[in-house]
Amino acid sequence: MGWAVIEMCETFVNLDIVVPSQTRYLRLVGAIAEQLAKELDVQEDTRDTLAFHLNLALTEAVANAIQYSSAANSTDSVRICFSVEDAYLSVRVYDHGGGFDLAALPTPAFDELRERGRGIFFIRSVMDSVQYRKTDSGNVLEMRKKIA
Repeated sequence: MGWAVIEMCETFVNLDIVVPSQTRYLRLVGAIAEQLAKELDVQEDTRDTLAFHLNLALTEAVANAIQYSSAANSTDSVRICFSVEDAYLSVRVYDHGGGFDLAALPTPAFDELRERGRGIFFIRSVMDSVQYRKTDSGNVLEMRKKIA
């Protein structure tokens, strides 16, 4: 597991984490997201909700990144970058999987019992914006939430 680097000032926070592409790190990633949310300068009555939403969104995003990363390469990792600037929290999840078309994902059919296919729906439900792009060095899922 990589080291976390945290930098705090009055107007911004940067936190960069790298974890192996293994599901056993999901709880740790979710706990870090929750703790970060609880440390932010937000209204106290919304802090727990923000922590829950961030844990849910990040756990789903990292689980997808792990599931769809190249299974042949056991040394793959997932990088998570948190940043807070002005009134927005931004979370970026970087992976090396095959990628997908975010705009083409349908709303899941909730009347059918299925274990899969709801992660992006949940992420979109709790975050203010979700964007996805492929780059030369991998894929990036960026989630943003207004916190002020």
